This record gives sequence, structure tokens and C-alpha cells, in this order.
Amino acid sequence: MTMGKLFAMTLALLLSHPIGLRAAEWQTEWERTVAAAKKEETVVFATAANAELRKQLEPALRKKFGITLEYVPGRAAEQTAKILQEYKAGVRSYDVFAYGGCGGVGLIGQDVIEPLEPIMILPEVKEPKNWWGGLIWADNISTHKYFFSFTANSGSANRWYNSDLYNGDEFRSYDDLLNPKLKGKVGLLDPQYPGAGQGSWTFLWATKGEDFLKQLVKQDLFVTANARQMAEALAKGKIAICIGCSRHNVAPFIKAGLPVKILPIAKEGDEATGGYAVGVLKNPPHPNAAKVFVNWLLSKEGQEFWGQAMVDATRRLDVDTKWLAKHDVVAAKDDMTVAEYHKFRNHLEDYCVKVRGPATELAKKILIR
Repeated sequence: MTMGKLFAMTLALLLSHPIGLRAAEWQTEWERTVAAAKKEETVVFATAANAELRKQLEPALRKKFGITLEYVPGRAAEQTAKILQEYKAGVRSYDVFAYGGCGGVGLIGQDVIEPLEPIMILPEVKEPKNWWGGLIWADNISTHKYFFSFTANSGSANRWYNSDLYNGDEFRSYDDLLNPKLKGKVGLLDPQYPGAGQGSWTFLWATKGEDFLKQLVKQDLFVTANARQMAEALAKGKIAICIGCSRHNVAPFIKAGLPVKILPIAKEGDEATGGYAVGVLKNPPHPNAAKVFVNWLLSKEGQEFWGQAMVDATRRLDVDTKWLAKHDVVAAKDDMTVAEYHKFRNHLEDYCVKVRGPATELAKKILIR
């Protein structure tokens, strides 16, 4: 049989089996994208500051794809502001942006993000059955599918206490925060800005109401927008309880043996949180490397890396998350139904606009910095 006849038979077989043709198409696209990414050499990734994430991601990406990861850590609110400022000036420095909670919602509708669906090349990434709850988009009002939400925890892990100053067993309700003996000893990460503090403040606004928050402010709260400063104040005993301290901020102090523990869940319950979402900036400096990185990040392997480094729960069903329990983290997929998740979640665009918006406005009115 000649090579021409063999090629014709192979092509005819592929055309008669659309699935085989589609498989060949995505593989060809993927190989072409990886080759182009290697020539670009670098991908610039902006997300939360986490030394372990940087430590694990940089060598993994270099080994697998020959791409250097330029990790840009920082608060989502600051990164969002910088992205908008750069775009107005015609500057493009970021490729990929991942944020938690409502941190990047301000970019939706600003024409600075690429639609993500066309960028999702790998079948394992864009297959809804691989994700608990299916494909969940952070921009669920505008539904332009810019930001893909890939994590979800049951419980916020944003409220901690110093066990030398406070007995966690005494905490049963958020009303306990109003105890006179805690006056001047409760810290709050400034809820006027996107982040864990705003998430906790919003939950209390929705759960306990505005009068409760006004009483809480009268407790002479220690308020700062500096997450590291807040975590250090807790660890070193300047405050007894921190509202809005993210795990990655307190983790170094826990590792150092300082008396920082997670506050028990109150009787009023807790939000389903985590909610990291990822998107690609419009006209990024390294477009192919950005595609490769996002696809890998959302793959089974990438989500295992993210979970281990961030101590965070992926929504991927083929990634084990039960081990997180030893770190006081419970994956939403291991603890609740999808319906319960959507009832209690504290992120995605609809929540950020309809709930966080009014709660944040209250914070701006009653907090004195």
C-alpha cells in the first residue's frame, strides 16, 4: 500500500469518527501552543502572596514546559487597581490573574480580560463532569465567562484567635465578640477593601445585621488593611481575635509555634468560601504561555499543586481533598451539596454586587481608621 493510499484511508477513518478528529484537533492545538509558549519563555502570574505556592509552581512549570514563572504576589484590590491603571496607559505587564472572593470583580466589564472558554484547550479542563458543581464562572451576572472559579471551601478559615489570650471553647456565637472583656482585643482586616476582611464583614452584615456591626465597631477594633500586620498582631498578642486573617497570612506564625488557632464555627453558621478564580488579561505579553499555564493550573496535576501549596480545596472531583481536614480546612465538595454551596457562598459576581456592595458601604460609613 502506498503512503498516499494509507493517508487517504486514515483521513477517511477520522472523518467518519468525529470524536477522533476532535481529539486530533485539540492535541495539535495544544502542541502548537506549548511550542510557541517555550519561545515566549515567561508567564507573568499575579495572585495572593504565598511563599509555598511560588516555591512549588516555579520549578514545576519550568520542568514541564520550559517556561519561567514570574510570580507577582499582592492583594487582589491592589493588583486590580494596577491592571486598570496600566491598561489606561497602554501598558501590558500581567498575563494571568487569580484572586479569591470578590478581589477581581472590579475588572469585569472593563474590557481588560479575555474570554476564558476559547483558552481552555485541554478536554479534562473544560469537561463539566470533572468539576464539582460543573463549570462555575465568577462573572455569573454578565456571563461573559472571563473568570473561572476553581476552589471552594466549607467554612471561611478567616477567623483566628490567640490561645494565650482567649479560650476558644468560650466562643459559641458571634454575639460573644461583643463581650466587654474583648474590648480593644478584636482585630478586623479593613472591610472597605476586597479581601478576607470584607468577606467576613459581609457575612456578619447578612447574618447578624447592621445593628450588630455598629455594636462591634464600638469594641474599639484594631483595623488595618495590612494583612501581614494583622496576622502579626494576633500572633504576638496585640489582639486576641482576628476577623479576616487568611490562612496563608497566619500560616508562618503557626509554623513558628506561636499560639494561633482557628476560631470555632459559631451557632449562626459560616460561609462557603475559598472561591479562587482565574482569568487571562487582554492582549497579554505572553499569550501562548498564558494559555499553557491556565490549562495546566486547571488540570488535575495543577490543582494538586495549588491545593498542597495554598492548603486550599479544589472543585475538581478527581483530586483528593480529604487530607485538608488536618489543617482545619474542609472542601465544599466533601461537606455539602451544590445547592448548599450556592446558598452559603460568599463570592461570585452576584454576591459581590448585591451583598458585598451594601455591606462595604456600611463599613465606609461607620469605620474610623
